[in-house]
Amino acid sequence: MAKSSSVFVCGSCGYESPKWLGKCPGCQSWNTFVEERPARKTAGRPESGISAPRQKPMPIQEVETSRDARIHTGIGELDRVLGGGLVPGSLLLVGGDPGIGKSTLLLQTSNALASRGRKVLYVSGEESARQTKLRAERIGALAEQMYVLSETNMEEIAAAIDEVQPDLAVIDSIQTVYHPSIESAPGSVSQVRECTGYFLRIAKVRGIATVLVGHVTKEGAIAGPRLLEHMVDTVLYFEGERHHAFRVLRAVKNRFGSTNEIGIFEMLESGLREVANPSEMFLSERPVGAAGSIVTASMEGTRPVLVELQALVAPTTFPSPRRMTAGVDHNRLSLILAVLEKRIGLFLQNQDTYVNVAGGVRLVEPAVDLAMAVAIASSYRDKPTRPGDVVFGEVGLTGEVRAVSRIEQRVKEAEKLGFKRVIMPAGSMKGWKPPRGIELVAVQTVGEALKAAFDEP
Repeated sequence: MAKSSSVFVCGSCGYESPKWLGKCPGCQSWNTFVEERPARKTAGRPESGISAPRQKPMPIQEVETSRDARIHTGIGELDRVLGGGLVPGSLLLVGGDPGIGKSTLLLQTSNALASRGRKVLYVSGEESARQTKLRAERIGALAEQMYVLSETNMEEIAAAIDEVQPDLAVIDSIQTVYHPSIESAPGSVSQVRECTGYFLRIAKVRGIATVLVGHVTKEGAIAGPRLLEHMVDTVLYFEGERHHAFRVLRAVKNRFGSTNEIGIFEMLESGLREVANPSEMFLSERPVGAAGSIVTASMEGTRPVLVELQALVAPTTFPSPRRMTAGVDHNRLSLILAVLEKRIGLFLQNQDTYVNVAGGVRLVEPAVDLAMAVAIASSYRDKPTRPGDVVFGEVGLTGEVRAVSRIEQRVKEAEKLGFKRVIMPAGSMKGWKPPRGIELVAVQTVGEALKAAFDEP
């Protein structure tokens, strides 16, 4: 029987209840409540040592803003995602699947900063200092100004930060850190929330850029309450398939920059390598003259990326045809199939349809709709398109092709990689000067796009 002083906390959203509940009223999740006992007072390190002096309210125009420049990490792809570099005093959360390369990325970042004369404190709660050095030797990260600490006690970590006074502190990982005043085990809701709040105060008061590594659950969310993501300034996800060499660093929250940028890395034996030209890398193994294969141009922040989109349409042996996607939204596939059946007349009700983005990239913008429609029609008819074509555009329910943004960057990227023709929305032809070395085909409907793609009159 639980004591009356105990509370029950939802592990998904942080909702608190005086008694155990089967279903969380906050996030509607089942069986997520865990018992948390109130904190007990200990004679540990006082938190008042990191408290800021009391401030009085003042008009916003009189507030003095800091002119501290961002700290360039020395890794261009990471700086791109962060919006130009680390902001002093910011708190970052990096999440990703186990073994995806989070620790490798942060160890390389620490080494790059330390090589430039910045002090870095790398705290590992999962490895000893010797194990961390063995990993650092493998990737060549042995800068003199990088300090390593193997510790999980929050008070000892805070003392080490006060002693070293680093420009960057890395905590790997937040689920292993515990505060002595909390009775629950490391990784529990109370421990994660309290330790994150402690690091938040250290970052803001000391002006130290702090990075927390967070484990990811099997559902793909960072383990612990969603409150953790609200407390930090920036949330980065390191994505990718274990069996693919490419890794994508994506920002889902950034108070100091855009959340549209991505960083692309390649996993090698010696660590992570930046991919300077991702379009060329993603298209390096593209088959020529294959039905169901088309190249599309997608914008990831300010960067145009050309990727190969593949479709396979085959007769089904099931009462209901299968619809499977990898790298694109499943709901967009259903929409495109409905448009092709209703507006174009393709009979797809008895066909299994599979759509895949080669290279393990995830495309989220609707500008890939038209390429998906062309790839499906190509596979259904078993007729390939021109190998030098690039297709993009948003598809509406009436079969119209809508304009997309940043058209000039997409076309220039296609021309740079040697493509000869672009099939694009007619509404995007205004307001810019097309390059001379590439043919532009403006279409208003999906039917016009299919005729152009298959060279039909």
